[in-house]
Amino acid sequence: MRSNRATVRAGVSMAATLPMIAGALALGIPAAHAADTPARDSLVGTKPAWATAKADKGATADTAQVTARVYLAGRDRAGLAAYAKAVSDPSSPLYGKYLSAKKVQARFGATKAQVAAVKSWLTSAGLKVTQVTPHYVAVSGDVAAAEKAFGTQLHNFTKGSKTYRAPAKTASAPAGLRGAVLTVTGLDNAPHKSTHDEQLPPPDAVFKNSGPFSSYFGSNIASTLPDAYGQKIPYAIKGYTGKQLRAAYGAGTYTGKNVRIAITDAYASPTIAFDAGKYAVKNGDAAWKTGQLHQVLPKNYTKTKECGAAGWYGEETLDVEAVHAVAPNADVTYVGAASCYDDDLLDSLSKIVDSHLADIVSNSWGDIEANQTPDLAAAYDQVFQLGAVQGIGFYFSSGDNGDEVANTGTKQVDTPANSAWVTAVGGTSLAVGKGDTYQWETGWGTEKATLAADGKSWTNFPGAFTSGAGGGTSKTVPQPYYQKNVVPKALATANNAAGNRVVPDIAAIADPNTGFLVGQTQTFPDGTEQYSEYRIGGTSLAAPVIAAVQALAQEARGGKAIGFANPSIYAKYGKAGVYHDVVDKPTGTDLAVARIDFVNGFDAAGGLATSVRSLGKDSSLSAVKGYDDVTGVGSPANGYVQSFRRH
Repeated sequence: MRSNRATVRAGVSMAATLPMIAGALALGIPAAHAADTPARDSLVGTKPAWATAKADKGATADTAQVTARVYLAGRDRAGLAAYAKAVSDPSSPLYGKYLSAKKVQARFGATKAQVAAVKSWLTSAGLKVTQVTPHYVAVSGDVAAAEKAFGTQLHNFTKGSKTYRAPAKTASAPAGLRGAVLTVTGLDNAPHKSTHDEQLPPPDAVFKNSGPFSSYFGSNIASTLPDAYGQKIPYAIKGYTGKQLRAAYGAGTYTGKNVRIAITDAYASPTIAFDAGKYAVKNGDAAWKTGQLHQVLPKNYTKTKECGAAGWYGEETLDVEAVHAVAPNADVTYVGAASCYDDDLLDSLSKIVDSHLADIVSNSWGDIEANQTPDLAAAYDQVFQLGAVQGIGFYFSSGDNGDEVANTGTKQVDTPANSAWVTAVGGTSLAVGKGDTYQWETGWGTEKATLAADGKSWTNFPGAFTSGAGGGTSKTVPQPYYQKNVVPKALATANNAAGNRVVPDIAAIADPNTGFLVGQTQTFPDGTEQYSEYRIGGTSLAAPVIAAVQALAQEARGGKAIGFANPSIYAKYGKAGVYHDVVDKPTGTDLAVARIDFVNGFDAAGGLATSVRSLGKDSSLSAVKGYDDVTGVGSPANGYVQSFRRH
């Protein structure tokens, strides 16, 4: 089985212990030792945690080259955060009073004077300005100039077995800029970033599922395989299609007509139009209309090997086909990033906001919270807030490694799903029965055991944890107001007595054992590139499904944008018929499915592997009655889309 999630973006810096400042973009705090850097404002989070005295190998050569981005704070940081909250809150008199992209820039963007002052400061230090956007000023130059500009020496530090450059102390900006600088990225260079123009590689090697399958949950019982939890179990789903998912999540007659959805990932599948078109026709979705699918792509791609570019083709394919399957009349714009790095992904998000390309944005990528730093958190939150005031909502997959302990050794959530300004989408295992009837969902969490050599039992049943919906309590993001009185206190205060953000907010199908069928052009063993279909899952599936459901809800609302949805999502919590309250044992007993897979991922030539996959076993996380850190408030029920109708 291929990875449930696309290659995660590479963290620009690894600052596990630094406090993240979420919500209000609270940077520009005066330096503690003003005498060291007279009249300068500290740029919090710019010195990574691994840049310790013990790891310090001395000064970086003055002639070494640096490329950096100085992010602009705009003219009213606090006002932006306040308006983003008010316009998203159903109880606020400003609710839904969105601003145009042009008005947002005029009200909250950096002034010409601020940009000129920032450019003057940077060039006077000897740096060359290479690009100016509404969000940042990009510069390049040698280390000596960077040190002069940012008031810190750059040293070489060991990090693991390698050595990287980083600030020896927190960078700063002149106080005379009056808070015009939000943060700076690029002063550290871990991991190394190549900047050569690259061509996209061909599609990945073909992946196929073996059978037998169930066409709907329970349709094909594995009668010849051993029992699990005292009963015979069904074979895994071949892959649900749009008709089944629309029925499960209460689509009714809504199709997303006149609603715009954007999707961000890295790179771009060269066969997406062909694949999406063929898949829709083959699997009963409405045919794509001319001009319904758009792509906004960078001029050049970078770091294609480092980021595994071809692996992102499958992610884009999943996102595009899942969105269209659930909201077949929505307009879809794919915005591809030049690489899987933060700066490039931020550029993609900014393109959507600056040109208001869509009201709903699906994002099936992320990283662990330990890799996030306050500087990057601030840059992301600024984009999310700029979107919120325009009526743009961002939906992020919560992760595919449960509590992350098995993956990283530390219990933590994923980012940017941890942001208080996005909707974090968790995952479920979904049972759709005969006649497209919704049966139940569990929290997505898989334990796997293989068939014993004699075929009469499962080895070490139920087996080891393999994957599950990301969730839990942030260590760094304060609890947002909309989670109060809904999220249990024990979860909110798990890492901080004052309460922190808990992930996710809402959930949908994610378990690859009850997954979605996709169609993609892949490279076959003989070297040919051919279209084929396979089942896939992960919260990479849940995010576009929820984004598509939101498109249906926006249509039900008369086309009026929902914007940043969390305040509305939590306000509807507890109302009859709006959410499926997902629990791990919906039938009262443990649940499992049987899977038979090709060992070589393609055909039976390499043999077959038979396993049992238990459902609802998400590491230390549990889906329980009420809000939980696997599925949030639950998944959309029949009343969810209808609840947005304007009366």
